[in-house]
Amino acid sequence: MGIANCFLPLGVFDEGKYWDVTAEYAKNAPNDVLIKVTISNRGSEAATIHVLPTLWFRNTWIWGCTHEGCTMKARIGQDGEGRVRTRHDTLEEFVCDFEGSEEGKEAVLLFTENETNSEKLYGASQYTPYTKDAFHRYVINGEGEAVSPKKKGTKVAAHHVLEIQGGEERVLRVRLTIAKDASEKPFGEDFEKIFESRKNEADQFYSGVISDELTGEEKLVARQSYAGLLWTKQFYHYIIKDWLAGDPEQPAPPESRAHGRNSEPEWRHLFNRDIISMPDKWEYPWYASWDLAFHMVPMAKIDPEYAKSQLLLFLREWYMSPNGQLPAYEFALSDVNPPVHAWACLCVYKMSGPKGSRDDLFLARCFQKLLLNFTWWVNRKDPNGRNIFGGGFLGLDNIGVFDRSKPLPTGGYLEQADGTAWMAFYCTVMLSIALELAVWKDPSYEDMASKFFEHFVDISDAMNHKGLWDEEDGFYYDQLRFDERRECKLRVRSMVGLIPMYACLVINDEYVDKLPGFKKRMDWFLKHREDLRNEVRRMKNVWFHQCCII
Repeated sequence: MGIANCFLPLGVFDEGKYWDVTAEYAKNAPNDVLIKVTISNRGSEAATIHVLPTLWFRNTWIWGCTHEGCTMKARIGQDGEGRVRTRHDTLEEFVCDFEGSEEGKEAVLLFTENETNSEKLYGASQYTPYTKDAFHRYVINGEGEAVSPKKKGTKVAAHHVLEIQGGEERVLRVRLTIAKDASEKPFGEDFEKIFESRKNEADQFYSGVISDELTGEEKLVARQSYAGLLWTKQFYHYIIKDWLAGDPEQPAPPESRAHGRNSEPEWRHLFNRDIISMPDKWEYPWYASWDLAFHMVPMAKIDPEYAKSQLLLFLREWYMSPNGQLPAYEFALSDVNPPVHAWACLCVYKMSGPKGSRDDLFLARCFQKLLLNFTWWVNRKDPNGRNIFGGGFLGLDNIGVFDRSKPLPTGGYLEQADGTAWMAFYCTVMLSIALELAVWKDPSYEDMASKFFEHFVDISDAMNHKGLWDEEDGFYYDQLRFDERRECKLRVRSMVGLIPMYACLVINDEYVDKLPGFKKRMDWFLKHREDLRNEVRRMKNVWFHQCCII
C-alpha cells in the first residue's frame, strides 16, 4: 500500500484552459451497455479537441497457447454508418453504434489490429502493418497509412474532431448491444430514459446502504468510496507455468526469468484468470491478497455475494500454494502479509444475515482452507517452536531497523512482535469461527475451538514472557536472536509495538453455555495450567482473552 504524489507546474490552471472528459455507463440489459462521453471546455475561448471512443478485443490469439482463454483471432468490421459488428469464438455477435456529432457529422471509423508494434519496439518484423499505436500515429503524426483501409480489424475508434466554445460542453454517445437485440435507433428517446432510470435506481440502492445520519457531503464521500471499490474490479490473467516458459509462438524469455520472481516450485500451479479486486487498478493494477481482504468487508455492504466469492477464490487450490501459503501479489507471491483473510471471512459472514440465518456453508468452506494457511504459518514462521513468530515484511515496510524480508546483515533471525501478535490475532479469529460453526452448524467444531483457545493462550504467554515485552518501557519490541542464549532487543517505537493490542477477544457465556464440550475443556485448562491462565480474564458473563499487557 502506498501514496503517490503528482506535481503539476505552478500556474497550469491559472487561465482555466483545460478539458474535462467524463464517461458514464448505464446498462439496459446484461448485454446492452449505454455510454455517454461528456467533453467540457473549461477555458474561456473556443478550442479544438480530438475524441476517439474505442472498442477492441484483448489479444489472446497471438500466444499460441491451448489452455482456456486462448482463442482464434476475433474480428470487428464496419456494418453500416457509425456501426461495427464483432465476432469472437466465445461470445455471440455484438454491434457497437457510435453517434455522430451535434453538427450532423458522422464519426470517421478507424480500424487497426490490437498488436504490438514489434518493429518500433524491438526492431523485429511483424505480420501486419496495422498495430495498436495506429490511432496515435494517425491523429498526432498524420500517418493516414497507419490505419487499415479495409474497415476491419480487432480495434476500432470513432474519430471526432470537435470545436467547442469556451465554457461549453459536448456529449458523444455510444451503445454496445448483442446483435440479435440491436435497435435500428440506438440513440432514440429511450437512451436518456434508461440513463435516468439507472441513476434513480442507484440513488435508491445507496439510500438503503448509507446512513441517514450522515450529512450530504459525508454521503457523497461514502458513495464515491463505494464507487471506487466497484471500479477497481479487473480481469486478471497470470499463469506461472506459461510466464516462465514463454509463449510458444513468441521469442523465448530470458534465462533469468526461470530463476527470477515467482519461479519457486510452490507457485508453479498458480492459474489466475478471474475478475479480481485490485488495490487500485489505475495505479496498482495487480491484486494484493491482504488489501483484498480489507476491501471485501465494505464490499459486502453493496455486493455480498461478490465479496464472498473473492475471499473463497484466494483459498482455492489454483491460488493457494499446496503448502498453505496465500499468494501475496504479482511481483512477489512468496512475500508474507498479515494474516487478515480469516478476519475478513468472519466479518463478511456476520454481514450475511442475523444470527442463526447466516451463510454457514461459506464460513465452513473458508475455515477448512484457513486451517491449511494457519498451519503454514506455524510450520514456516516459528522455526524453533517457541510460539514466537517472524514473517518478514508483514505489510509494514518502513518500521524496522532492517529490511525484514531479507537475511539479516548481523546473522541470526528476527523474532517479531507484530508477527507474533498477528498470529495471536489469527487464533482469536479462528476460535471465533469455530464457535460460530459449532453453535449454528455442527457441534464437532467444538474441538477446533478448544484447539485455537489453547494455541492463543500459548502465543499470548510467549508474547509477554519471552523477550518481546519490555516492562520498563511498557512496550513491545522486535528481538534479534543469534542463538538460544544471545538476543538483542530492537528498541524502536513503531507500529510493531501496538499491533499486540489487536489480539483480544471477548466470548459471551451465551456461546460457552451452548457448547458443553468446549466449556469443560476450557475449565480444565484454566484449572490445571496455572502457568498460563493469567492470559485469560473472567468477567461478568464474558471471558476476555488478551494478548497484550494492559
